[in-house]
Amino acid sequence: MEKTRTRKLNITFESDLDSAPARKQKTKPADKQSGGSKGKLSEFIALASVPLVLVLGNSMLVPILPDMQEKLGISKFQSSLVITLFSVTAGLIIPVSGYLSDRFSRKAIIIPSLIIYGAAGVLAGFGAIWNSYTVIIIARAIQGLGAAGTAPIAMALAGDLYSGATESKALGLTEASNGTGKVVSPILGSLLALLVWYAAFFAFPVFCLLALLAVMFMLKEPEKKQPAPKLKPYLKSIGTILKEKGRWLITSFFAGSLALFILFGVLFYLSDILEEPPYSIEGVKKGLVLAIPLLGQVITAYTTGALIKKNGTVMRWLMNIGLALMTVALGICIGILGKNLYLLIGLLTLSSIGTGLLLPCLNTMITGAVEKQQRGMITSIYNSLRFLGVAFGPPLFSWMMDISHATVFITVTALSFITLGLVFFLIKPKGKIN
Repeated sequence: MEKTRTRKLNITFESDLDSAPARKQKTKPADKQSGGSKGKLSEFIALASVPLVLVLGNSMLVPILPDMQEKLGISKFQSSLVITLFSVTAGLIIPVSGYLSDRFSRKAIIIPSLIIYGAAGVLAGFGAIWNSYTVIIIARAIQGLGAAGTAPIAMALAGDLYSGATESKALGLTEASNGTGKVVSPILGSLLALLVWYAAFFAFPVFCLLALLAVMFMLKEPEKKQPAPKLKPYLKSIGTILKEKGRWLITSFFAGSLALFILFGVLFYLSDILEEPPYSIEGVKKGLVLAIPLLGQVITAYTTGALIKKNGTVMRWLMNIGLALMTVALGICIGILGKNLYLLIGLLTLSSIGTGLLLPCLNTMITGAVEKQQRGMITSIYNSLRFLGVAFGPPLFSWMMDISHATVFITVTALSFITLGLVFFLIKPKGKIN
């Protein structure tokens, strides 16, 4: 049996059972660091700091996009590219970072990536001072290069460090940290904009430095037990994994990407309509309103990660419930547009809770799908598609909003319903970890 077929978990998938008659062999013990898998608080903090910094790269800028349009004289579409280009660049480079982290080490990729990320923030800030949209866009692309080696690699590192329920908890924490960044960043972006609209760009280096110190001094990466993989056999092993498990892996990739496409698109939508009559909500107050749906996602993601404990049956239930909540909540939004802002925010919060149920389960399954030697690439493919979902959210929502507001919610409701069907029929985890 090939090494890529070895499982570190006792979770099976019905689609795997159809094509793998040799599954009766015993699984090998997980390749985690010695000293137990309970994890230290300092390690959890360091791991959580990386996705927290990453999400600030987009969410903190959402409240200032209207100001950017006014100050630089650019269109709504051009301002959305400040988010899109960052995410597209990251999405394209993430698989490369994943391979390099498998070949060398996780920290060897995370540390320089944080440095690049912070330095490009300074460049973007000066671009704003110079009233140069071009410099800002170039700086955001460079930030995307740095972002590619942050949160996706931290997810793989969590899989290296822990096993069992602790791994699920760590992955839930990284997702909750991601969500916490989304909650805090609109408020933080609005507060910084009180100083000057581009202050958020200069805040990036500060957060990157804190995360850099945490990763350097609070995380001890497990030693590699096998030599670094060469490119050709490495890619062949990835191909084997996708061929063997692609039915549910690709569906998981799509579901995670769609969830973030909707989340960031809805944020962009809400940010835009809040400033228009009859609401006319701006500044910090708008940041607080934007934080409400995200808070629901954060609390749910952390709770889900702590409770699932690698239980395949529970994960399947929660994923389907989460997508069902998204479908129903977004569907109801079609009928209440412009009628009741409180109800709209409540429904978007319910949709975000659905996202919080879905993502930790996907993270746990995808991270546990392969051995350490291929984990960086598989989690990177997943995160690459998540980034592309984030990237296309604002411009596509902007385009749909120009057609009609009903078009926005009809489209995302249909996409959520289709994804629910795919997940229900194609992702069927069963069993528990030993």
